[in-house]
Amino acid sequence: MGFWALFIEPQTLEVQTYKLKSGKLKGLKIAFASDMHIAPRHQSRLKRIVDSLNVQQADIIILGGDFVKGHKPSSSMPIDSIAAELSRLRAPLGVFAVLGNHDWMYGGEEVTAALSRAGITILANNSIKLDFKGDSLCLSGVEDMIMRRPNISKALKHCHNDTILITHSPDIFPDVPPRVLLTLAGHTHGGQVTLPLIGSPIVPSRYGQRYAKGFIEEGGKQMIVSKGLGTSLLPLRFNTKPEIVRIIFE
Repeated sequence: MGFWALFIEPQTLEVQTYKLKSGKLKGLKIAFASDMHIAPRHQSRLKRIVDSLNVQQADIIILGGDFVKGHKPSSSMPIDSIAAELSRLRAPLGVFAVLGNHDWMYGGEEVTAALSRAGITILANNSIKLDFKGDSLCLSGVEDMIMRRPNISKALKHCHNDTILITHSPDIFPDVPPRVLLTLAGHTHGGQVTLPLIGSPIVPSRYGQRYAKGFIEEGGKQMIVSKGLGTSLLPLRFNTKPEIVRIIFE
């Protein structure tokens, strides 16, 4: 089990598909990836992640933050190298991202600049309107709640219907208004370790396992929390495989 958790499962990559109902956005496909945590030795894995995202042929690619590994630059692949690989991402409506707490520990301004040069639009308490088959889609993103100040009202100021909200941490979900069609989050890594009967003993969320991973519906609101792609603190995963999330609106 220890060998699997340390050397096998962290290197796997699966695609988790969710099919959601939405009249106006019928046919929209989104590929969502979060928490890459790219270390210096992860060049080939990053290439595999980018290739897997492109294979989804999504209309939009969304990245949920924590591109870098660790709390300091020496622990991570340089952000310019990460951004250079991510520049290969292709989606007709664009590639969008929010930053995570590790990105801000590394240097948020530097991460933002590198990703922007790579053609990735960073959303930070703001939104952008996209046209999908003649209908308007509002894509909003909030700042990381650990290192910054997420402002949902500001992010949604110019959004009305058909809004997708991106956040690094799922802990803002109780404050998200019902008019938001879908919230996308990462940060938790799904707990990294999931045990039979017990679940995930450690989840970096004030809500424990409530928002650890997967599809969550509360009060008519919907959220998908990605299990992420990398590891943090301990370099292991057990029964919590790294994933790319694929969302199809029907």
